[in-house]
Amino acid sequence: MKKRDKRIWLCLAHMSGNEMKYVKEAFDTNWVVPLGPNVNGFEDDLQRFVDSVDPSLVDSSSLKPHSVVALSSGTAAVHLSLIACGVKPGDEVIVQSFTFCASSHPVTYLGANPVFVDSERDSWNMDPEILEEAIRDRISRTGRKPKAIVPVALYGMPYQIDRIMEVANRYNIPVIEDAAEGMGSRWKGRVLGTFGKYGILSFNGNKMITTSGGGALICPDAASKNEIMWYATQARDAYPYYQHSAIGYNYRLSNICAGIGRGQMTVLNDHIAHHQHLASLYDELLKDIPGITFHKNPDERYDSNYWLNTITIDPKLRVKGEEYAYKQVITSAIGGAAGVIHSVDCPTTDCQPNNNVEAMRMGLDALNIEARPLWKPMHKQPVYQGSPAYVNGVAESLFKVGLCLPSGPYVTDDDVRYIVEAIRSLIITD
Repeated sequence: MKKRDKRIWLCLAHMSGNEMKYVKEAFDTNWVVPLGPNVNGFEDDLQRFVDSVDPSLVDSSSLKPHSVVALSSGTAAVHLSLIACGVKPGDEVIVQSFTFCASSHPVTYLGANPVFVDSERDSWNMDPEILEEAIRDRISRTGRKPKAIVPVALYGMPYQIDRIMEVANRYNIPVIEDAAEGMGSRWKGRVLGTFGKYGILSFNGNKMITTSGGGALICPDAASKNEIMWYATQARDAYPYYQHSAIGYNYRLSNICAGIGRGQMTVLNDHIAHHQHLASLYDELLKDIPGITFHKNPDERYDSNYWLNTITIDPKLRVKGEEYAYKQVITSAIGGAAGVIHSVDCPTTDCQPNNNVEAMRMGLDALNIEARPLWKPMHKQPVYQGSPAYVNGVAESLFKVGLCLPSGPYVTDDDVRYIVEAIRSLIITD
């Protein structure tokens, strides 16, 4: 199969043309700081979006409006939400294990301890039954209940928030929804991030919209927003000089980046629609390839933004190049933060994708198609060795067989057809 001139990348958000208007306005008015009209406008745009509902499914009159704080990253939003929930050194926070490290690392910033909970197979997200088992066991072992619960919208797929909230409310534990990957995803017509006490959004360069880097925290009311903004601006007290009664952080989003965000908000719905269209096309084209299963909304309650389209590969499926899988140490990052990696001596670990999955990734890469493994579960990460974990094997089993396919505004229908045919060409059928 002939290589394409362009490389098909994973989920890169692109500019709409409106961003320069707001960025130029920021320079023209000298608002080149982490506050200003663009920050305020972006927060207002976000608030209207997150509080929008499907009127055929939700009565909006029964819902209270939220407030939104624009921040420097989604990780900062997780950090500040934990502070707002009263997390302190020695506390425990329940975190979904099948996720990116930004869901759990901020717990450790505060000297607290993550307790990992495995996934249910339908959505790949936090299993409500194991969640309650973990809460009961932590209370039994420590005499204290966890301070917060962090479910994650993995690859944009909604979690079973009704059942998670039912468990959380039973034990009076606040829920922090990590919807960093799920901006615009909905559960029963409501936007993710509006069910729990706080909701996390991310505007990293590969998300549904981007501010180049940035994030936001969905707050339950204006008072909570004000407290978060205080912490996000170095926690300065109301004196004519700098006095601090708490440790604060430099986490506010800049007016320049917020200008990019305001422009991006004008195309957010278009981006979501395009991701969902790509998902339908992948699903249709992959149906007749034995051993390849596309992950999609389990039922009508789920409305994923399909931030990333994902597949699983049957362990019995044979893929060209399996004999070369994990034979060489990786010297450059497979996606991630600007190619910054820590060198290793061994090409294998005790928990990794199957050889046929790695062979498929390498085969697609040779055809100029960037695919990536699923997130490695946090309870299998060396940095969390020894952390409490309540597992059923779902996250580990999915990590071994799963692969993320190119998704995003730049991916065309022809690209999807090319990718699917590339997958087909790499399967050994003899």
